[in-house]
Amino acid sequence: MLTARVNGTDIAYADSGTDGPAVVLSHGYLMDHTMFDPQVAALAPDYRVITWDERGFGETAALRPFSYWDSARDVLGLMDYLGLEEAVLGGMSQGGFISLRAALLAPLRVRALVLIDTQAGQEDPAVAPSYEQMEDIWLAQGPEPVQEIVASIILGSVDPQPWFAKWARLDRAGLNHSFRCLMDRDDITGRLAEIGCPALILHGTADAAIPMAKAEVLRDGLGGPAELVTVDDGSHAANLSHPDEVNAALLAFLRALP
Repeated sequence: MLTARVNGTDIAYADSGTDGPAVVLSHGYLMDHTMFDPQVAALAPDYRVITWDERGFGETAALRPFSYWDSARDVLGLMDYLGLEEAVLGGMSQGGFISLRAALLAPLRVRALVLIDTQAGQEDPAVAPSYEQMEDIWLAQGPEPVQEIVASIILGSVDPQPWFAKWARLDRAGLNHSFRCLMDRDDITGRLAEIGCPALILHGTADAAIPMAKAEVLRDGLGGPAELVTVDDGSHAANLSHPDEVNAALLAFLRALP
């Protein structure tokens, strides 16, 4: 992978290098840039696709506490490093949290948004305690006691074994910083109307982490044109469980942009 020094952090990233409009994809919690391999394969012939490892995952360390506003500045800083004045920003779950905040920080630099199984609010208070408990177990004992449950929430029917191997290598101190960022994030639902760029919202009907109603809030709250595409039986990582459906909708959206 390539590395860029951004905001005091060494950000690992991959760049398809294609001579086309830029698309920057940000991964979900516990994932890394490789979760978008199916999308890179579909887009790279016509688009310059940049994927990156966010703080605490893949080859990017999380050495101190941070927020999703910091991560939004990371993606904008990576764009600076790559000489990109504007790009389509896409994100799955946590990556959507980041992309929405980047659009609030620098609206003129975000050509459009692709929001995959994400939301603008905070964690549901009904499930937050169970997430906190799983995190405590993970930090104390490693991922093995909880990884099957975590994988079922994120991946659904996708083979979890490659991710189990990656989770075993995660730095636990860095993971704690990433988890606190996730659980302590602010609610930006009330600011969605400030985002005026076009948006494609993709949401799996079998998403076990974020209900479809949250995707509808995005669609109805965003200030620009927003299309919600439901992915039948798609998991929380619908781009992995149903890549063909996601890629078809994504390409149609990108090709229609002015």
